[in-house]
Amino acid sequence: MFGYRVPAPDEAMLISGGKRGLGGAPFRVVMGHGKFVLPIFRKTRFLTLSMCESEVTETCVTRQGISLHVRAVIAFKVGNDTESVINAGQRFLSDQDQMSVLTGRIFAGHLRSIIGSMTVEEIVTERQKLAAEVLDTSKVEMAKIGLIVDSLQIQSIDDGDTGYIEAMSAPHKAAIQRQAQIAQAQATQASVEAQQVAARNQAEYARQTAIVKAEYSAEVDRAQAQAAQAGPLAQAHAQQEVLAAQTELAQRAAKLRQQQLVAEIVKPAEAEAERIRVLAIADAERMKIQAEAAASHDRVALDRMLIDQLPLIVKEAAGGLAGANVNVLNGADGLGEIAAGLVAQGLTILDSVRQNLNGQNPDGSPEKTQGLLELQGYSRPPGKDTDEADEGERDEGPGAPR
Repeated sequence: MFGYRVPAPDEAMLISGGKRGLGGAPFRVVMGHGKFVLPIFRKTRFLTLSMCESEVTETCVTRQGISLHVRAVIAFKVGNDTESVINAGQRFLSDQDQMSVLTGRIFAGHLRSIIGSMTVEEIVTERQKLAAEVLDTSKVEMAKIGLIVDSLQIQSIDDGDTGYIEAMSAPHKAAIQRQAQIAQAQATQASVEAQQVAARNQAEYARQTAIVKAEYSAEVDRAQAQAAQAGPLAQAHAQQEVLAAQTELAQRAAKLRQQQLVAEIVKPAEAEAERIRVLAIADAERMKIQAEAAASHDRVALDRMLIDQLPLIVKEAAGGLAGANVNVLNGADGLGEIAAGLVAQGLTILDSVRQNLNGQNPDGSPEKTQGLLELQGYSRPPGKDTDEADEGERDEGPGAPR
């Protein structure tokens, strides 16, 4: 539209003519919107608000007296407030390129001042501290001309041919080189160790592989040997079973033969022996009974004979007294006592004979008679019957020599 002017987003429109601006400025500032400007009566100019750059290359002397060539870059712009625009417009509106020149000069002076108070070591190692101090000292001056600094970067620091910075860095370089060599040696050692470990692992793997192969081969050989021996072993087991069966059969045959022998020979022999033993016992019992009967018969006969011979015994005893010189003191009573004594003697003899027949000693203990009947003045062999004994006795008669 005719007479309506609008500034760009990175520009400030300055309208001169008519009313004065803020603070008695000879122009009014319009930013961010348009405005009607009367032609001929008003004049419009534009001031850039975009970022500007200034490069500074300066030779500075440090506190140690060492010259350093410093190169820095400053990024700046006109402030966004009306006051900054007015200050910058009054100074740079006709020649806005002078903002970079003036800014470089301002920062060169402050850079020389700050570096003069620092050592080379501080400048090299503390560049951010140098930049911050330069910004702080130049902030007030930059504000007066309507400019603000966004950043300050120290691009390079060079000591020329003095070699101070290089000498200063030599220990660090040596340390770095030493560390690099150590790291390289450690890396080489680690590499060698890794190679050795890998070689050992490969050798161990090869050994285990060989062992496994050997075990597999041995297992295959065992299986083949077992397969080869399976036939003979089966045949041997079969023969062993046959021998065991034959042995068992032979044992059963021997046992059967033994039972047959027992049934055919031993049992009949035992039966015959038992029969003979029973017959012997029966015969012995019979003979014993016969002997007891004969002995009983002999005792009866003997008792009768002794009774018959008792008068003769008494008579013989009395005959022994016929030639004796015997004095009888009490007459008839004395003679009676003598006769009684003779009879008692005969009875004692009879008693002794009976005990001998019963097989006892005079003290009552049994005595073997050896099958003979013995009597003083009379003997008879056993086996003779009673009648023969009696007949013999009758033949001998009483008073026969004994």
